[in-house]
Amino acid sequence: MTTQPLVALLQSPLLHTLTDVLDWIGTLVFAASGALVGVQKRFDLFGVLFLAFVVAVVGGMARDVLIGAVPPVAITHLHYFLIAIAGGLIIFWWYPRIAVLQRPILLFDAVGLSLFAVTGTQKAIDYGINPVMAAILGMITGIGGGMTRDVLAGDVPFVLRGDLYALAALAAGATVALGHVLAIPPLLPMLLGGAICVFLRLMAIYRGWRAPIAQWGGNKPI
Repeated sequence: MTTQPLVALLQSPLLHTLTDVLDWIGTLVFAASGALVGVQKRFDLFGVLFLAFVVAVVGGMARDVLIGAVPPVAITHLHYFLIAIAGGLIIFWWYPRIAVLQRPILLFDAVGLSLFAVTGTQKAIDYGINPVMAAILGMITGIGGGMTRDVLAGDVPFVLRGDLYALAALAAGATVALGHVLAIPPLLPMLLGGAICVFLRLMAIYRGWRAPIAQWGGNKPI
């Protein structure tokens, strides 16, 4: 049984369409996460929507600028703006119903992180970026919005506090990059990388897995 039809399918325009759809889903998820913080900080409607938009697009915009895909797709395609605003409005008006779903929200955030990490890495590879740097750009795509969200909200960025967040995104990106090096059709490494990212986040949420934390600093003597 030949594998050529499968390879042709994975390398067809269907893959690009699927990547776009995953990118839109990730945009909605991250917009909602930004809006949640905005509501919790008691921002006004503009503040909530602004935070939702920034969280949804800043990681992808940073990646696009770094790889030379300018102007960034988040600016040239209106639907990214509309998706982010829709996510912000949903949270703003229905926050009491959504806030009780803390664990599902964390799960959706993990899914959004994985989607951004794998699609960001694959886009960097498509633009000829070295696979190692492509993986790092995938990580930046995934964590850029969350870091900006925390800074704007006056908090220490979540990704710097020991949770397996940036490392999970990097693992997803590295899987996609390795698949490219091994000449594996992109969809398979993207699925595997996304699954690894979600797994690591779930272990951090439910099992308390954490990255090593510096033992010095604060009030501890040097």
